[in-house]
Amino acid sequence: MTSKNLRFGFAVSAAAAVVLGGLLGEPALAHKEKHNAEQLKAFEDVFMEQVRLGDLLFHGDGATEKKLGTTLSKTGMACAMCHPYSSDTHPHEFPKFQEQMNAFATLRDMINWCIEKPNQGEKLDVNSDAMKALEAYITWSNKNSKLDPGRH
Repeated sequence: MTSKNLRFGFAVSAAAAVVLGGLLGEPALAHKEKHNAEQLKAFEDVFMEQVRLGDLLFHGDGATEKKLGTTLSKTGMACAMCHPYSSDTHPHEFPKFQEQMNAFATLRDMINWCIEKPNQGEKLDVNSDAMKALEAYITWSNKNSKLDPGRH
């Protein structure tokens, strides 16, 4: 590495430290004001409602599928039949190379693969309410798992 490149690298690092650390050494925060207990409860309530919807979808609740306009299975199988309590879903390992797909995949890609292949259901839009609910349930079910993306 040339001294010019080295100086540039240090300058970029210093600039990043200022931006990330703030001009006065204060940590950079997404929110300058802390959330109050009422706000945190509202956030948790919204999240848990998504977890509840995802739980219903994961366990094959037809009424919830109909409500969200999706068909997760045409075989009569539910996600929970292969993954009781969302076991063996490993959301903390995504994104990673996924052998079944022969591709680098996100958790949402894997959810769609399971819906389309073994369950012969209809692929979800990755930003749909049903996909978000399934992802919320799977992630919540694996709460406290060590984040380890790329692991296989």
